[in-house]
Amino acid sequence: MALARTLYDKLVDSHTVRHLDADGRRVLLYIDRTVLNEYTSPQAFTALREAGRPAWRPGASLGTVDHVNPTASHRVAAMPDAGAARQAEYFAENCRDFGIELFDVLHPLQGIEHVVMPEIGLVLPGMVIAAGDSHTTTYGAFGTLGFGIGTSDIEHYLATQTLVYKRLKSMRVTVDGDLAPGVRAKDVVMALIRRIGASGATGYAIEFAGSAISSLSVEGRMTICNMAVEAGARGALVAPDQRVFEYIKGRPRAPKGRLWDQAVAAWRLLESDADAVFDQEVVLPASDIEPMVTWGTSPDQAAPISMKVPDPVLETNPDRRRDMERALAYMGLAPGMPLDTIVIDRAFIGSCTNARIEDLRDAAAVVRGRHVASGVRAMVVPGSSTVKRQAEAEGLDRVFLDAGFEWRQSGCSMCLAMNDDVLGVGERCASSTNRNFEGRQGAGGRTHLMSPAMVAAAAIAGRLTDTRRAVEGE
Repeated sequence: MALARTLYDKLVDSHTVRHLDADGRRVLLYIDRTVLNEYTSPQAFTALREAGRPAWRPGASLGTVDHVNPTASHRVAAMPDAGAARQAEYFAENCRDFGIELFDVLHPLQGIEHVVMPEIGLVLPGMVIAAGDSHTTTYGAFGTLGFGIGTSDIEHYLATQTLVYKRLKSMRVTVDGDLAPGVRAKDVVMALIRRIGASGATGYAIEFAGSAISSLSVEGRMTICNMAVEAGARGALVAPDQRVFEYIKGRPRAPKGRLWDQAVAAWRLLESDADAVFDQEVVLPASDIEPMVTWGTSPDQAAPISMKVPDPVLETNPDRRRDMERALAYMGLAPGMPLDTIVIDRAFIGSCTNARIEDLRDAAAVVRGRHVASGVRAMVVPGSSTVKRQAEAEGLDRVFLDAGFEWRQSGCSMCLAMNDDVLGVGERCASSTNRNFEGRQGAGGRTHLMSPAMVAAAAIAGRLTDTRRAVEGE
């Protein structure tokens, strides 16, 4: 009798070309697709050139410029930074010479790689996708195994369509019950990271399950899978369901006609066996989750907005106590401060975590009819040119502009500050991004992670605040 298998096991097994050790932990894994950017790919292409190797299956790769491009309201091909310009130019040369489709900065489908791939229908259930960005885990929302790889792995993929892969352990995170009003997908994953720690899922692939996960939109599931890597996971999955099929259907690169019917029939089988055993189980009751914000310099240094900045003195683990002390010193916070009294200078809605149309609609609902607080600079950077056009067609751009936000072009922007969207030294930002490391958004910048709706509320109030409360008059 065949052993019960998890969804993760099924995906790895179906893509295994060859076992590389006796116990089957190391395998040669076939990779269905990748997405390339101008920042993590140059060395891989250079190595291929020097070795005289072509791309094995160039049609399985897509290139998009997203990390270094400016997001100013009027887009032009020229880049003010010479280094960024050269990266984009070399990327274009590489894509042309190796036969890879490129969405450059002026392409109507340009955008952040992990926003573009799903919205054009290149991420399909049952696939394995590897890319040179850790947040490739985003694709797990479709029942797709996605994971980040390094430059040498990108070279190996391009040359062979395979990677040497070490199987992960399995963790199931079950979130049952109804999320309270005002609690978003971002709060779910931030609550999980706080619970298990920034390395709590190291060596694991997480499968998210439970009624609260099933009730989330596909975009909400993408947010959760995107940030699973911030707990150390190198894979995150949600079994595909009717919501996923409806999201994919009709997208430009999705299967059509008879192929679509055959694909859906196969996708319906993509789930863990009922008696599959996971290496670790985590249960997170939906009723325990509140709107979350980070107070420190790691995604696990977070708390519900209703709480106070924690006191390192109360931490018994000496290593964690030192981390807390360093984080509070960098962030300029004192133990015992109510989180909803922390004043901000900047507000940023964007990134591959939270810059899809659903995120912008949610944030716009908070700011509609209100105005950004005096002294706060707020900006919205859509995740793709497609999202930007859709938001403008719905009038969301006017909502943000009327409220005092900047409405910009698509790109990674201030998520990692590789263009001119950066925090100044000591500036404090409410951010819908995925990482709050020291200097992540600019040298000396201070980042508080939260959902787009929470960022919007903070921009209006001028401080961290709870979207469940009225903003006006506070």
